[in-house]
Amino acid sequence: MLNTSENPLPMRGPELGVHADDIETPDVEQETKQEVLENKDVIVQRVHIDGLGRTKEDYLTYEIADVFRAKNLIDVMKRAHKARQNLLRLGIFRQVEVVIDTSQGVDALPNGLDVTFEVTELRRMTGSYNTMVGNNEGSMVLGLKLPNVFGQAEKLTFQFSYGTKETSYGLSFFKPQPGHFERNFAVNLYKVTGQFPWSSLRETDRGVSTEFSFPLWKTNHTLKWEGVWRELGCLARTASFAVREESGHSLKSSLSHAMVIDTRNSTILPRRGALLKINQELAGYTGGDASFLKEDFEIQFNRRLFWDSVLSTSLWGGCLLPIGDKPTCIADRFYLGGPTSVRGFSMYSIGPQSEGDYLGGEMYWAGGVHLYTPLPFRPGKGGFGDLFRTHFFLNAGNLCNLNYGDGPQAHLRKLAECIRWSYGAGIVLRLGNIARLELNYCIPMGVQRGDR
Repeated sequence: MLNTSENPLPMRGPELGVHADDIETPDVEQETKQEVLENKDVIVQRVHIDGLGRTKEDYLTYEIADVFRAKNLIDVMKRAHKARQNLLRLGIFRQVEVVIDTSQGVDALPNGLDVTFEVTELRRMTGSYNTMVGNNEGSMVLGLKLPNVFGQAEKLTFQFSYGTKETSYGLSFFKPQPGHFERNFAVNLYKVTGQFPWSSLRETDRGVSTEFSFPLWKTNHTLKWEGVWRELGCLARTASFAVREESGHSLKSSLSHAMVIDTRNSTILPRRGALLKINQELAGYTGGDASFLKEDFEIQFNRRLFWDSVLSTSLWGGCLLPIGDKPTCIADRFYLGGPTSVRGFSMYSIGPQSEGDYLGGEMYWAGGVHLYTPLPFRPGKGGFGDLFRTHFFLNAGNLCNLNYGDGPQAHLRKLAECIRWSYGAGIVLRLGNIARLELNYCIPMGVQRGDR
């Protein structure tokens, strides 16, 4: 009997055989049976799932059906491991163990196998509590999750945040398609309040959205409808008149589409692979008083070089076109500057501004070249030191508003003028697969009047 519950199965044939230490008695019949299973075709006669409570067994059939197609022992182990990964991916089991044994009973074939998945379901309800401090505000966050609500991997999630300044909440329902977890449907109901000191702006969104995600060839797509009631206000009495003009209530109803191709080995600090992300949003045709067409993209390439160094290049861009005579809203425009775009500049403090308040732009581009190398002399190699990387970078970008009387060439010339750019070096710390921490020395160049 082979138990494959803890470690991933190796994919090389010699490592998958039954070792001599695993055989309790040197019985001739057992040795013959082992040889048959390893070197000849086998048949998976039965697949069992033990430990199910509220999960519907017919739903899991799609995830384990591939095990029946195995032709030999190694193939059985590979397909069983893949089925185990599929079951864990559903997010409804705490643990999944796989047991492969020879078939028993009157109808058992000489080369027959039984595969058993021993599962442990998650609790009907799980909760979380944490506190966050940042942006001169402290908040308490309560989370409640109900996995596998109706027995088919559905998930109901509620999150409530109570802060010293703002209160937010969100309720979401997630439903995957049986046999195709990547195809899923989600509904969200939320209230979110954000403060944007670079614009002296306070925004409260109350809305509902529906999403449908699905893969298509090597791409992942998301179709979304969102209806949101937006309330804009001023953070301080010193807010500029341009920001005060934007204050008030508005209703946005939009349709959006996102396409993603991601072959990177990591989203935090990739060493190889590429990313292509394209977003489109159309507002106004399904109601509301906001009407615009918004397009933006992101491209990233990562290549491993000599001495364990990595070269990363990236490019972003976007355009916001109003539909009709009404100008675009400050909440829909693009913003540039800060550690996520052009380092060395304050957060979102590039481009059009009024009395010190940044108003965003309707067209932008940004790019960067990064070189990541190991720390000098490789301290802590093979351990904690591998979480650190030396970082050299060059960033550039620009942001502007559109003059609708001019053509596209005039807009491109405007983006090519007065380019902001910066260069520098620093150290990057990878915090698991959650985030990255950078400590950089930046030299900003091309600074224009009003930039920070």
